[in-house]
Amino acid sequence: MNAILKEEPPDFGNTVPGIPPGLERVVRHCLEKDPAERFQSARDLAFDLAALSLISGSSAASHPALLAPSARRTRPFLVALASVGILSAVFLAGRHAATVPPPPVFKQLTFRPGMIQSARFSPDGHTVVYGAAWDGGPIQLYQTRMERPDTSPLPLPEGDVLSISSSGEMALSLGRRFGEGAVSTGTLARVPLTGGAPRAVMEDVQEADWDPSGVDLAVVRSVGTSSRLEYPMGRVLYETAGWISHARISPRGDLVAFLDHPVYGDDRGSVAVVDRAGNKKTLSADWSTEEGLAWAPSGDEVWFTAAKVGSASALHAVSLSGRGRLVARAPGRLFVHDISRAGRVLLTRESFRAGIRVLPPGGTRERELSAFDASFAKDLSADGTNLLFDEEGEGGGSETYVIYLRRTDGSPAVRLGEGAAMSLSPDGRSVLGLRLTPPPHLFVLPVGAGATRAIERATIAEYQRAMWFPDGRRVLFAGSEKGHAARLYVQELDGTQPRPITPEGVGLFFGNPVSPDGELVATLGLDQQAALYPVKGGSPRAVRSLEAGEQPIRWSTDGRSLYAYRRGDLPARIYRVELASGRRTLWKEVMPADPAGIYDIDPVLVSPDGAAYAYTYARVLSELYLVDGLR
Repeated sequence: MNAILKEEPPDFGNTVPGIPPGLERVVRHCLEKDPAERFQSARDLAFDLAALSLISGSSAASHPALLAPSARRTRPFLVALASVGILSAVFLAGRHAATVPPPPVFKQLTFRPGMIQSARFSPDGHTVVYGAAWDGGPIQLYQTRMERPDTSPLPLPEGDVLSISSSGEMALSLGRRFGEGAVSTGTLARVPLTGGAPRAVMEDVQEADWDPSGVDLAVVRSVGTSSRLEYPMGRVLYETAGWISHARISPRGDLVAFLDHPVYGDDRGSVAVVDRAGNKKTLSADWSTEEGLAWAPSGDEVWFTAAKVGSASALHAVSLSGRGRLVARAPGRLFVHDISRAGRVLLTRESFRAGIRVLPPGGTRERELSAFDASFAKDLSADGTNLLFDEEGEGGGSETYVIYLRRTDGSPAVRLGEGAAMSLSPDGRSVLGLRLTPPPHLFVLPVGAGATRAIERATIAEYQRAMWFPDGRRVLFAGSEKGHAARLYVQELDGTQPRPITPEGVGLFFGNPVSPDGELVATLGLDQQAALYPVKGGSPRAVRSLEAGEQPIRWSTDGRSLYAYRRGDLPARIYRVELASGRRTLWKEVMPADPAGIYDIDPVLVSPDGAAYAYTYARVLSELYLVDGLR
């Protein structure tokens, strides 16, 4: 087999003297290693043999004296040899086909409607533990055997599996809830796979993974507006003002691979590794969406699921030197969860949709105002008649997103340009957008005729969120300078340097948390407690009537109340809080009628008079597969 694949046949003259050069050429053409270099059909081969026969016949007729008895006996031999050449070509083509690996085999393990958050192999290689939210319920833990599709729930609290050690201890995320965008956090806990009560380890953990020995954990956790990778726990290897997802330790325990997202909550980004000394290396270019990562058993490649445009992720691999390749593609979105030591792969095939529901002014029923497959609401005009959103999926057709404006009466959406939508100006004539491609920068996009105008980047390295002030002459944004965590800045449109107004670690959310007079910004402080930050500087004032984690989204028209909700709650509960009295009222609960696969409602937008609202819902319907034969 090695000779067939790699070695050239010996010189024919050494085995059968007197073979004409023309026939040797034909036979060698049949034996080419590359199938594309061989004859592409029997007809082509017959044509060459016929031409060779004519040449041989002509030569023999011209030189009859040269045909000795032995030579005349060779003519039948040539015909036989040509036949052998044909058979050899067919045989070798078959042998070559036999060396092509068979197609992978997919075995479906789950069949219920809902979302699978994660799945892991147990040490025995035959049991799979996964966390799923079926039929609109909370995330629960289940286990199944590969040999049969029977699934049984584990007697554990609501949560998700993050990792299973070589000794059979699970790292769980209890009370896991989605925050901004694709970021989700919970309480890290440990529990043996054989059973018992989980032991809480750490709060606000996004990811965790056991090392090969089953002793140490790598964790990713939220610290203010930053995301921090620690391995082992307590030792910081990498920190970013964006966020880190799917951190996995290499089979040798010397590297941690992860997905590095520059914008907090947004799943675009690149694949990276960091060693125990904190040296980070980016392995891949930027992807418009990336979720899911696992190491190949050899430790020489990182497998991940991502897409350049839209959300239809395929399975890719990248080596530690940065060489990438496509492993598998399928209709819909693939999400890789785990790879066993034997090379078996756990992945989900997912149907993803982000849609927008709107109650227009004077309306009595919500209206679906999504444009394509991944519509994200970003701002609602003060009178509730205009919705600003962007498309981040296949329908938008751009890896840098596309900005749209649509009236809430259901009129067709108007495509304004590429970029991430941020905020609609108070007069409705301009849109504030964010260019995601390096170097990132804010820009002003006219709704009607006019030219796009960039806002000077100054010293800002990354932007997170941005919105207009009520006067339309300034913008408020969350961003970070190089080497620093995010904070809030005020930026004049004349290009002057932005001015920070909060300490590092204070972020910004969609909606419009600037007071009607432009003097205060309502957002979450370092302790996740809502507070009012003076734009001119000074100490913030806590809003005690809002519980920790409830984020302000808009002021009432008179500036006396705030609308707020807690991200991750399903359904989303919107409260109206009077600042002076502290009185809080449940104003609205919102949730699509069909809850299956809904895992997040964010953002929620409200008009100041409460006459209209809009929200984005994210839905994933997953099927878990065990795949053999992926290479």
